[in-house]
Amino acid sequence: MPPASTGASTIVVAASPQPSPVADSDRAAAVAGPSAATATAGRPAPDRLEPGRPGYRRMSFALFAAGVATFALLYSTQALLPAVSASLGATAGQASWTVSAATGALALCVLPLSALSERFGRRQMMTASLAVAVLVGLLVPFAPSLGWLIALRAVQGAALAGLPASAMAYLAEEVRPKALVAAIGLFVAGNSIGGMSGRILTGWIAQLWGWRAALGAVGLLAAACAVTFHLLIPRARNFTPGSLNPKALAKTVGEHLADPLLRRLYAIGALFMTVFGAVYTVIGYRLVEAPFGLPQGVVGSIFLVYLVGTVSSAAAGKLVERLGRRGALYLAVSTTAAGLLLSVADDLTAVLLGLVLITAGFFAGHAVASSSVSRTATRGRAQASALYQSAYYLGSSAGGTLGAVAFHAGGWAGTVSLGLLAVLGVVSITLYGSRAAARAARRRPVPVVFPQH
Repeated sequence: MPPASTGASTIVVAASPQPSPVADSDRAAAVAGPSAATATAGRPAPDRLEPGRPGYRRMSFALFAAGVATFALLYSTQALLPAVSASLGATAGQASWTVSAATGALALCVLPLSALSERFGRRQMMTASLAVAVLVGLLVPFAPSLGWLIALRAVQGAALAGLPASAMAYLAEEVRPKALVAAIGLFVAGNSIGGMSGRILTGWIAQLWGWRAALGAVGLLAAACAVTFHLLIPRARNFTPGSLNPKALAKTVGEHLADPLLRRLYAIGALFMTVFGAVYTVIGYRLVEAPFGLPQGVVGSIFLVYLVGTVSSAAAGKLVERLGRRGALYLAVSTTAAGLLLSVADDLTAVLLGLVLITAGFFAGHAVASSSVSRTATRGRAQASALYQSAYYLGSSAGGTLGAVAFHAGGWAGTVSLGLLAVLGVVSITLYGSRAAARAARRRPVPVVFPQH
């Protein structure tokens, strides 16, 4: 509308936007805007999925099932570590490698497998990854020694590497940008359900029939989820096959690593997962010892708090709408820190409430960070997501091993101290991003208005 005072039209000249920090929703929205709705070949992309449209519910259920299978398999030994230690004569640090080997192998293999998904398709890669991981999962219970158990778990983690990054890229390509955070939140919610159900299932079955039977049950649960995924996942409509050119892959990875926003998101994912990996690797040892002395089945049931993660990850989209991405991250990290401090008390109620807060904060922070990666990358989304997943699971591997070492050296207080250091890292990165955004805003030239007569 022309200005009423003069009746003159105006021309507004503004500077191009500057890069934003870790949680800059403006940049993320711009990146995932109109250009993201156009196919690579230059023709209009088919309608993307969103709530209320055909296929969205099938996609949600399929990826929810994939998320359940991924976390149930990946962390299948975590709740069983005290039983594995007793059966195989291993220390907490040695037994923790049955978790760290799986997450570490996933971190190493996620990038090359995501490159294959660029060539052969997200849906195909996710299906193949689940199938191989399930087959290995059915062999894990028969491992004759700790060394064999760790080796099979590493193979299982490598197989699962094709799923997380491909799932994020699939969602970024097939779901409308406004519904992306919610869709990824549902996938992450499936992770929390898988982590919870796998641990509860293994806890009670291990108490009745031993840890090997418990691992077999997780394999069967994952097999059912894999079949569900294969039957429900919609065909990709916006995927354009790429090449397997190593130079092009290296260039894409280099571009992502050169992006300050993506680097901060990768670091945040790794630090959040360091806290989570440390806490849930060690908590079983703490609860079976004095002053709690809980049986294996009850320790497994503690993982019911994962339901909180299901709610917080699914609600991440609404948190971002209300608080912005930075605000949502601050809330997530504050909740995690409060849970760590509360869990120090030698009171079961306080420990449980602490786990609830840690779980809620972790899953909310993970959903916000991972969705920001998917929306920020304009090209090579699978590689961008793969780098996030690599950092994320390296954080899990480091957290599990370092958490066990800290527990051996200083008890639960040692593990909590490690977690608080990681939390401080997240806060520092997010504050740096906020200040970088403020500096960038001050540097932008003021729009110049030229009246026209």
